[in-house]
Amino acid sequence: MSDDRAGGDVAELSFSEAMEELESVLRRIEGDEIDVDQLGRELGRAAQLLEVCRKKIRRAEVEVRQIVEQIEEDGADSEAAAPEAPEAESPATQPASADDQDDIPF
Repeated sequence: MSDDRAGGDVAELSFSEAMEELESVLRRIEGDEIDVDQLGRELGRAAQLLEVCRKKIRRAEVEVRQIVEQIEEDGADSEAAAPEAPEAESPATQPASADDQDDIPF
């Protein structure tokens, strides 16, 4: 394989590095740059790189979900702690006075 990192421990790669190497492997496979003997090794490496990328994505999803849940909990806690302001009555909910009834056009 022409990549300097090829054959190394894929778990140590960052997501970007793994994606870059995966794209390189795919270019070599699609471009007929490898012979049949190398094809199995290249596909094995691609499978390892894909698994690393999937794990990193899943880990990021869990972290984002935890952060969002924490933000929602903090927001709910602050809403519960803050006293509610009394709602102003809208004109529609105020009882009509006797004077208002005289203004009815029908």
